[in-house]
Amino acid sequence: MSPSPVRRPAPAFDVFNVYFERIYDPTMHVVFALDGEVDAGAMREATKRLIGSDPYLRSRFAEVDGRAVWEESPAEQWKEAFVLVPARQVENLPPALDVRSGPQVRVGLYRRGGGDLLAVTCHHGFCDATGALSLARDLFAAYRRIVDDPGFRPAPRAPYKRSTDRVLVLYSDEERQQALAEEEPFVDRWRFPVERTGRGTPRVASRTLPPERLGRIKAFGRGYGATVNDVLIGAFFLAFQKIRDDPSDRGAPRSLLTSADLRRRYPGLYEDSPLTNLSIAYEITLSAGEGARLEDVIGRVTAITARRKRGSLGLAAILFYEEIMTGGMPAVRAFFDDMIERYGASGLKNPVFSNLGVFDPGDFLPIPGNDGTELDLQDVRYLPCVCWPYSFLTIASTLRGRLTIATAYEDGPYSTAVVERFLEYVDGYLP
Repeated sequence: MSPSPVRRPAPAFDVFNVYFERIYDPTMHVVFALDGEVDAGAMREATKRLIGSDPYLRSRFAEVDGRAVWEESPAEQWKEAFVLVPARQVENLPPALDVRSGPQVRVGLYRRGGGDLLAVTCHHGFCDATGALSLARDLFAAYRRIVDDPGFRPAPRAPYKRSTDRVLVLYSDEERQQALAEEEPFVDRWRFPVERTGRGTPRVASRTLPPERLGRIKAFGRGYGATVNDVLIGAFFLAFQKIRDDPSDRGAPRSLLTSADLRRRYPGLYEDSPLTNLSIAYEITLSAGEGARLEDVIGRVTAITARRKRGSLGLAAILFYEEIMTGGMPAVRAFFDDMIERYGASGLKNPVFSNLGVFDPGDFLPIPGNDGTELDLQDVRYLPCVCWPYSFLTIASTLRGRLTIATAYEDGPYSTAVVERFLEYVDGYLP
């Protein structure tokens, strides 16, 4: 009789990010464009040994006896974690990752004439965008060491605390109650234009701006006491209103969700657990009349984000999820059932904007090539979760001064032409 698998509790943020699969595909990809070929054998070993070193990375999400857990999977189930794809044109997203089968990473190496594409794929139920980038950093670090020493193995990680308990203990009961009282409930007020509901073909659309544009964005922001993120939120809001072209939006309150990383809010608190879910969402409600410009909304955006940063940002979201989890998995499923019913009845779902910040090439370099030379990074792209109606997500990231705005969607329910035009509008509202 085989021993029972090792299981560890899945915290609330993990559980909810798994169950968000009901409104979008939580698979995330970080894609690296290189100017040459990596050593495929060393990269395969780096993938396998990295999985073996982390107790959660080598696990699958499961529900056992009414509890959500991370259950370790045997090594023979890790064989598909590294995929070598022959030279061909890669047009669509890499395949989705099943959080319930494990392990929690897949590395796809795409051979092409101008250099390799390497896709590091994971699931939002396992970690957030920062965690995905940390995972890619660990992969390249292991690859470098294996090229130098074929016998190298990453140091094993002890099971680490993935929950938000260490944030909660920073606040008194009174402060927790105050945070809940001050938090306004999310209200869905609009949605991205759709052709139909249902599923379609996954696509990614993006626009990359040259470094001089980022300089202008920063200069514009300084004039209003605004961050780059504030400016992007303002442009996103105006572009969303423009693509809808709905007279009822003009001058009316309309909301979007944006995200914040608890690692930045509580520096040093999670240094021992980089592969976790620590991103929270909060709502920004604005209004703008016909012909509104960025100058007309940036002050309000900046005031809202500044107020949020001064408060206990993230605390109410943590308490909200934890309260639902007290009812067990039936309460989680009921929460999502209600959410889906509301979206279907109203046809409304506020959009989401997330700025992933600046990607540092130094986090991944140097990268030894197959011929002994060091490879350079031509590009790093984060491919976000694929949305279908009524969800809609746009992300921003910066590499070497170039700002990229991207969205992943399903063609059919959404029109590719409309999505491309929306990104053009965002571009047009930025300085």
